[in-house]
Amino acid sequence: MAGKGKVYLVGAGPGDARLITVKGLQCIEQADVVVYDRLANPSLLKRMKPGADKIYVGKRPDRHTMKQDEINRLLADLALQGKNVVRLKGGDPTIFGRVGEEAGLLRQHGISFEIVPGVTSAIAVPAYAGIPVTHRELASSLSIITGHESPDKLDHSIKWDKVTQATGTLIFMMGVAKIGYISRQLIEHGRPPETPVALIRWGTRAEQETLTGTLADIEEKVAQADFQPPAVIVVGEAVLQRGALSWAEELPLFGRRVLVTRSRSQASQLVRRIEELGGEPYECPVIETVMPRDEETLRHNRQALAGLSGYDWLFFTSVNGVDFFFRHLIEAGADIRSLHKARIAAVGPATREALKAKGIVAEDLPERFQAEGLAELLGSEWKPGQKALLPRGNLARSWLPETLVEQGLEVTEMKVYETVLPEENDDELITLLEEGGIHMISFTSSSTVTNLIAMLRRMGLSDPAEVLNKSAIACIGPVTAQTAKAAGLRVAAVAEQATLDSLVDELCEINHKSQ
Repeated sequence: MAGKGKVYLVGAGPGDARLITVKGLQCIEQADVVVYDRLANPSLLKRMKPGADKIYVGKRPDRHTMKQDEINRLLADLALQGKNVVRLKGGDPTIFGRVGEEAGLLRQHGISFEIVPGVTSAIAVPAYAGIPVTHRELASSLSIITGHESPDKLDHSIKWDKVTQATGTLIFMMGVAKIGYISRQLIEHGRPPETPVALIRWGTRAEQETLTGTLADIEEKVAQADFQPPAVIVVGEAVLQRGALSWAEELPLFGRRVLVTRSRSQASQLVRRIEELGGEPYECPVIETVMPRDEETLRHNRQALAGLSGYDWLFFTSVNGVDFFFRHLIEAGADIRSLHKARIAAVGPATREALKAKGIVAEDLPERFQAEGLAELLGSEWKPGQKALLPRGNLARSWLPETLVEQGLEVTEMKVYETVLPEENDDELITLLEEGGIHMISFTSSSTVTNLIAMLRRMGLSDPAEVLNKSAIACIGPVTAQTAKAAGLRVAAVAEQATLDSLVDELCEINHKSQ
């Protein structure tokens, strides 16, 4: 019988996935199972190890919420099965997170647990709205108060005569539906009607929305705006700092969730740029690059590498081509110095940089970062009888080798990697696409277009183009855009240059035009 596992009661932070603690992320990465609810950013679940299970215990339209005692029992049962469990909670687990009940049952069963604090929404959400909860001149103290109860329970748990004047800033968690009652109680117990109030909905997430007013008029403003939970309510003079300190909402991609379809190994640069500009990247790798598996291809590649000294040209058309070529080179025990007479050319600045990292300075870049641009720049120097080596993927375009052959060159193609469709499904992505929660989609190659559509079909969507066209679609170049259009997608923008920076510029421009 397996020994007992351990439960980690982890705070996921306020919503922005980057605001989880280092320890909290390590717990997720090592867990056998993660139990989570809707306030935890779903992108955190992508950091789980292969084979780990995830269990959703939040609200869904198709079933009732799992009751707290059921969640407590679930955590204990999983740990008694010998599993290491993460209970992932929004914000900090000790602030209205009912962590005491969960930990209490675990202790009764002799199950080890740890409480991993998180960045509380009470402080982080106002900060993302430009509101510091304390201020030297305006508020030297704060209270964090639940607002998620009925008026009777609020009156029972909150001493309004004490709380109203206790601190400069009052933070009410989850109290949107009770905002009128809360405002009236504060006014009745001494807060001036003109006291500033702010409600921040889905703070730190792409859906972040802020509504400001006073105790006297905030209920009416909430009704007029149909302002919905979840939200943090800030009461006090510190709210006045918003005008001077608002920062997140001024970033060029604020309020936009961008689908990143690159392979997981290549997505980091694009993800980082989106985050820096205030957007929320949603990673869904639709391609995986792997070494070829069939022996015939591997034998052909070994033969090609055995003749390195005979090539006049070596053409790289992608970063993957560079990376996998050198993997084959190492496995074959070949010597890069055998290419001493070959001229090495790269399509695109990223490919050029990948070669530079290997100690190779490629030919000057073409103005157009496609194979056609390479031909325009170097075509006059291609001579009949010259030998060219093309390390490529299995889905590479045929234009370059066909053009080289037409010029009389002897071309050897190496299939150094294969592009395959990942096996896992992403149910959260389907929900976001159908509900309009993906605001933009970035495609960095034709294969990301075809594979995303194939993945969505595999997950049950009969017409992927219908849901994808709810989002603004940006492509890294004309070839990718042509593939997207042929698949029935409406392309909103095409990067002027086939670079990630140019693609991000187009995303920012799309957002600017929509405002």
